[in-house]
Amino acid sequence: MPATPDDLFALLDRLQIAYRTVTHPPLFTVDQSRGLRGQIPGGHTKNLFLRDKQGRLFLVVALEDALIDLKTLHRRLGAGRFSFGSADLLRETLGIEPGAVTPFAAINDGGRRVEVVLDETMLTHETLNYHPLVNTMTTSIGSADLLRFLDATGHRPRIALVSEGSAQ
Repeated sequence: MPATPDDLFALLDRLQIAYRTVTHPPLFTVDQSRGLRGQIPGGHTKNLFLRDKQGRLFLVVALEDALIDLKTLHRRLGAGRFSFGSADLLRETLGIEPGAVTPFAAINDGGRRVEVVLDETMLTHETLNYHPLVNTMTTSIGSADLLRFLDATGHRPRIALVSEGSAQ
């Protein structure tokens, strides 16, 4: 059974990681989430669940306005060409629904099938925002604390330059 937001918050509490969560209507896209910018400070993000031609799974996490070229990203990461992972594969490996993709879902990947890749540019923000396993909330966490959380789940992230600038 996948972890719930309460399970996630309990783990963050056990790890003594400070966080702040805001509840809001369901958000499925970066465009929909832009309306929260005045209420939630910090770096806002996007998350790409990818599968390469060899069947390896990646969760690429970057700032919401980062330009990520999937046609070249596989070379940056030493992977086969990428396609998006299916909704079924997302549910199977990370225990979440499309629209709620988040690095917090590493809590559900006990088999460590998914490699978490964090864009190094994103980590320059002191505070980062992600869905806490559902898209009806946003949780703010310090960038150093995100790394601690991922380590605690057995997902030591790869930090790489995955973006090619920003769309702004």
